[in-house]
Amino acid sequence: MNLDTKEERLREIFRELDSVIVAYSGGVDSSYVAYVANAELGPRAVCITGQSASLPEYQRAEIDSVVQKFGFQHEVIQTEELENPGYSANNPDRCFFCKDELYTKLESVARTRGIDNIVDGSTVDDLGDYRPGRRAASQHAVRSPLIEAGLTKSEVRELSRRATLPTWDKPASPCLSSRIAYGTAVTIERLSKVDRGEEILREFGFREFRVRHHDQLVRIEIAPAEMDRVLRKELVDELARRFRQLGFKYVTLDLEGFRSGSMNEVLDRPQITQITQSLSSTVTQSVKSAQSVDEKWRRSNG
Repeated sequence: MNLDTKEERLREIFRELDSVIVAYSGGVDSSYVAYVANAELGPRAVCITGQSASLPEYQRAEIDSVVQKFGFQHEVIQTEELENPGYSANNPDRCFFCKDELYTKLESVARTRGIDNIVDGSTVDDLGDYRPGRRAASQHAVRSPLIEAGLTKSEVRELSRRATLPTWDKPASPCLSSRIAYGTAVTIERLSKVDRGEEILREFGFREFRVRHHDQLVRIEIAPAEMDRVLRKELVDELARRFRQLGFKYVTLDLEGFRSGSMNEVLDRPQITQITQSLSSTVTQSVKSAQSVDEKWRRSNG
């Protein structure tokens, strides 16, 4: 299917769903899901953001701006994933516990209001990636309309651009806990350090980066295209000073630059295999569901 056909299929999926709660994080993918759900279902589409210490402060302001501009029906609920030892222990399956907490809360809202479906912003690309949260989505019967329509992340960005969503070229921004090294407990204090550290980098005009928390050491990743600027001596000295003020004893710059998922580089292949095997059934079911829906749609539309 071409992109226009995929978009129309996505809109048809929402019309079939009739009423939804959108798990709305404010990122590129969930923002586009919220946009289409709102366009097709109006007040029967409720966008809900789970708020906790793991949500970056700047992202909360961005969410408010998009909601007001596009008229989403939006609510915020508090999530307590930090109280779950499985989450705070920060093992490689941490994301499962976060999503399980969120979807449990969303299920309660859906039951109370008679809303039939919960949807997320997962794309086709996520099916081939390490995503423990997909297991939680499967357990809570969360639908993934972007997957069902066969949309990739790059296609969602293009459709978002056409829709004039300001998130269309926004760098990916997973939760703050993903910046803390596996095995180092997730705490409010550490999340706050990461959040304040990334705000420092924004102040200096950097666009794509990560602040990686390794207990007393911080590892700063900057996009390769911006690396020349961060290597200037006066800026190096200022960043070292500012990050030491946050409480880090050692301030380091990762010479490989920013790359998504770099924390997973410490996992050896058997670990990754063991973890992904537990998700394989979820991936297979999602792919089959998307293919089945797509095939039915093609038949009915000649």
